[in-house]
Amino acid sequence: MPWYENPWGERLWYREQGEGPALVLVHGWCMSSAVWRLQLERLSARFRVIAPDLRGHGDSPLGSGACGLETFCSDIVALFRNLDLNGAILAGWSLGTQVALSAVPLLRERLNGLALICGTPLFTSSADFPHSLAPAEAQGMALKVQRNLNRALDGFVARMFVPGEQAAHGREAEIRSVLDAVPVPETAVALQSLAALVAADLRSRLTDIDLPTLVISGELDPICPPAASAFMAERIPGSRHVTYAGCGHAPFLTRCGEFNACLADFGREVSGTHV
Repeated sequence: MPWYENPWGERLWYREQGEGPALVLVHGWCMSSAVWRLQLERLSARFRVIAPDLRGHGDSPLGSGACGLETFCSDIVALFRNLDLNGAILAGWSLGTQVALSAVPLLRERLNGLALICGTPLFTSSADFPHSLAPAEAQGMALKVQRNLNRALDGFVARMFVPGEQAAHGREAEIRSVLDAVPVPETAVALQSLAALVAADLRSRLTDIDLPTLVISGELDPICPPAASAFMAERIPGSRHVTYAGCGHAPFLTRCGEFNACLADFGREVSGTHV
């Protein structure tokens, strides 16, 4: 697997598979590119699938900067420039949604489409945005990470799925194999990334997006509720919102076939090809 360099000469890791229009997949909090294995394997016949490890995650070192939204965004922009990607689809999941939204103004000329998967423009709720977790829940997540990161992540991963969701689709062993391949980041990385999630408010950017946009949500997602996805879809001009019934925070795992087909159809539409 290859490396690329950001503007500070720091090497960051990414996975790449396939040929065709570029599809860049940005993972979520405390995850890595390994979480996209079922997309790398099954969409690579149609796309050049590229999945970076955000700094401090997976095989990418922390480097000199903190794990903040600005540095994550800079690193994604550097990936596009290093690989000279044009006509790409940028897809972000959870934290990756915020990274993608932040990167769009800097990458607009290189993008044909945007996919926002189980994300939110504002991670914690407020008086004018009731569609996210209560601030106390985010504070509780941070406390759990400080006490025992491995236990906190086990709880977080369990919460990603609705009870019985994995068994209902017969994917328990496959999903466990995917998630077991995700390295646990350092505690400092987990806390910095969570702080970045909590601090970001990207609501004002939504109406400025002039790209074809696909918004995907899980009907029963307890981490980034579907109402947050609906909020984004309502404000991004011309966007399309797809909700997976009975799904939690990771439909790309439990509903892999349908999810991949949806993303492939979107890619065909925005690229104007028969991928």
